[in-house]
Amino acid sequence: MQDEYRTVARRGVHETEVNRSRFLCALAPAATEQEAQAFLAAVRKEHADATHNCWAYVIGADASVQKASDDGEPGGTAGVPMLQMLLRRDMRYVVAVVTRYYGGVKLGAGGLIRAYGGAVGEALDTLGTITRRRFRLARVTVDHQRAGKVQNDLRSTGRDVRDVRYGEAVTIEIGLPDTEVDTFRAWLADATAGTAGFEVGGEAYGDA
Repeated sequence: MQDEYRTVARRGVHETEVNRSRFLCALAPAATEQEAQAFLAAVRKEHADATHNCWAYVIGADASVQKASDDGEPGGTAGVPMLQMLLRRDMRYVVAVVTRYYGGVKLGAGGLIRAYGGAVGEALDTLGTITRRRFRLARVTVDHQRAGKVQNDLRSTGRDVRDVRYGEAVTIEIGLPDTEVDTFRAWLADATAGTAGFEVGGEAYGDA
């Protein structure tokens, strides 16, 4: 698994104009290829009268799924530069659709490549990106008497407390970088006089 990746902070649209052609770049986070396709379909429906709706998406922290389409523009002048811009910025789990309304001036292959790639780059700059980092899920089990102090200590040291469940004991789910698991285990034993349970689970990604 990748240690971290970047994705778009929120969905949104950024518009640019090149030689009287309007380029609207719609960006959205997409957890799956199906989500990316659904977003693409929604943009196509909204801009059914556009000259082109070109697109690219990257799914997977390791960029295992990469797809792009020129949607009628000359081959390699739209979807590929859009995809290259996403990859150059280390973007993952993201879909970009650039809608073009032709303005009457031909841009040529070089102009189209710059316009489509540039539209994605400007949209990323405008909408912002977030970094998501890989961590290990872990579960702390502690008695009710100590639970409040443990939670406060976790939060005050910036630990990622993901869930708290109350039963016979209190179960606190946290996220930990792999490198800190042993250190945390020792701290927890010290903080609870060895009474807390600690179980390490699978891996996930969270905001850095």
